[in-house]
Amino acid sequence: MKKPGKSGASGGGGARALKTRIKKKSGLKNSSRRWLERHLNDPYVHRSKAEGYRSRAAFKLIEIDDRHKLLKPGQRIIDLGAAPGGWLQVAATRVKSPEDAPTVVGIDYLEMDPVPGSAILQMDFLDDDAPARLMEMLGGEPDLVVSDMAAPTTGHRRTDHIRTMHLCEVAADFAISVLKPGGHFLAKTFQGGTEGGLLDLLKRNFRTVHHVKPPASRDESVELYILAKDFKGRAETDHQSTE
Repeated sequence: MKKPGKSGASGGGGARALKTRIKKKSGLKNSSRRWLERHLNDPYVHRSKAEGYRSRAAFKLIEIDDRHKLLKPGQRIIDLGAAPGGWLQVAATRVKSPEDAPTVVGIDYLEMDPVPGSAILQMDFLDDDAPARLMEMLGGEPDLVVSDMAAPTTGHRRTDHIRTMHLCEVAADFAISVLKPGGHFLAKTFQGGTEGGLLDLLKRNFRTVHHVKPPASRDESVELYILAKDFKGRAETDHQSTE
């Protein structure tokens, strides 16, 4: 992806970027002020507004799909932790999900506005009956399960990591229980620790498993996405486990 062009001009030389800065007297903590400056100067934030996406996160799925070719017309998709709807927008557009009979279903406990071509279930994915509700709404086995879920942060990095990894593991279990043979699983994870069991599970059930970090993920972020492709199918993996 090309880097966004710089705007503005300096007196005698080349162009220089014009950056928004928040005054130190604004009343914000230094950490909050830095976050706000980074957000206001983020080219993906500007692109998301210009192109009608609900969040910069939409470009993460766009970049991953452009490289790995996951989304195809006619597919059924489940999006876990879908709010505010950026991934739903991308998925519904790329699989050409019809508005009158959506083949893309998203779930989140947060309320969100409707997304054309998507059905939305406002519910906590960890609720016992959430998986059955999702499958009922989708009306068939999904070709792809995606998850951008992350636990609310506590400020303690190790705790936040463990809680988000738990969500990733639950999402993986769900994907393995519902995916169509040959389907794919994509989920947010974090760098460092507690991933061995999850990787082993995915390697047993998918033909390829690897980490991806799309350009839209900030360089300083510890987030990664784990991509498991070509689900072997429940009958095959059940047979392998008994040998």
